[in-house]
Amino acid sequence: MNVILIPGFWWDASLWRDIEPALRDAGHSVRSLTLPGLAAGDDPTAIGMADQIDAVVAAIDAAGSPVVLVGHSGGGPIAWGAADARPDRVSRVVFIDAFPLPEGGSISDEWKVVDGVIPVPDWSDFGEGDLLDLTDELRAEFRERALPEPARVASDAIHYGGDAEVRHRIPATLIATGFPGDDIRAAMAGGHPFMAELNALSDAQIRDLRTGHWPQLTKPAELTAELLDVLG
Repeated sequence: MNVILIPGFWWDASLWRDIEPALRDAGHSVRSLTLPGLAAGDDPTAIGMADQIDAVVAAIDAAGSPVVLVGHSGGGPIAWGAADARPDRVSRVVFIDAFPLPEGGSISDEWKVVDGVIPVPDWSDFGEGDLLDLTDELRAEFRERALPEPARVASDAIHYGGDAEVRHRIPATLIATGFPGDDIRAAMAGGHPFMAELNALSDAQIRDLRTGHWPQLTKPAELTAELLDVLG
């Protein structure tokens, strides 16, 4: 299976460095993306959500066969936007502590913006569940490796251009880490507006992996096992 790994905010492709080897050993072709605005030499102030979606679409086109998109955090909506553009080429989207945005929704407008980018926030800006298992050592590593995020990626509204019925037939798996799967189910059952797209899917599975928002750091072996099980 062709697998494209998409990092969330403040991370480049290296977020997946402890995940990739086992996926490859299992016979999968793996490509980890550094999205526009986070690569060396990029101007993050010039990058919006559509630019990152286009980059994932280009990776899908380059894969040459159907792919599984794995999107973490803010990378989840980017993955879903790309799946909307190439529904016939995407066999599944895996959301890690993420979910698909409803039409017109944005990832977040709450983060502090400085000169067109979102610096890594203070730990106090995250929820307790986000930081579960993130030790002092891992927090220091996080700060050393993290990159400023293009602000427009967070605030831009997503607009789907494909056929909604086709998009909603793409299988999806949600791996809930920083927030429990039961909370997602409750929000779906309650008709929360941000769950509209998720509620429209014909095949959506929710799995729990209890740890913080960055399982690639806190529980890489367990996350890898979940991905391998999803990939079959």
